[in-house]
Amino acid sequence: EVRLVESGGGLVHPGGSLRLSCTIFGYARITFSGAWFRQSPGKEREGVAYIDNYGGSVYADSVKGRFTISADNYKKILYLQMNSLKPEDTAMYYCAYDLRGGLQLRGDYSYWGQGTQVTVSS
Repeated sequence: EVRLVESGGGLVHPGGSLRLSCTIFGYARITFSGAWFRQSPGKEREGVAYIDNYGGSVYADSVKGRFTISADNYKKILYLQMNSLKPEDTAMYYCAYDLRGGLQLRGDYSYWGQGTQVTVSS
């Protein structure tokens, strides 16, 4: 069974930075889809960033130029570097993983982390 463990959330001021980490425990393949999603109260879950086994990436328009997704295949860790954070970035952030490639920001990932809270406030 695959299990995802997230860390790195917290409270930051507008303009600050955070790096979220998602460690993948269990079996993982060379071919995969990895992604970060977020959800805030009263809003639907939205895809934030995606990465595949080739290193290709997809970002939501709202975070382009500010967020960077990466993967360490040796350590089996997904990262989300978040820069120039805005109050509207406040949400619970979830990492997602799937042994199927090419999922991009679809919501049907097989494995999900528990979520880590990111709060951007002055």
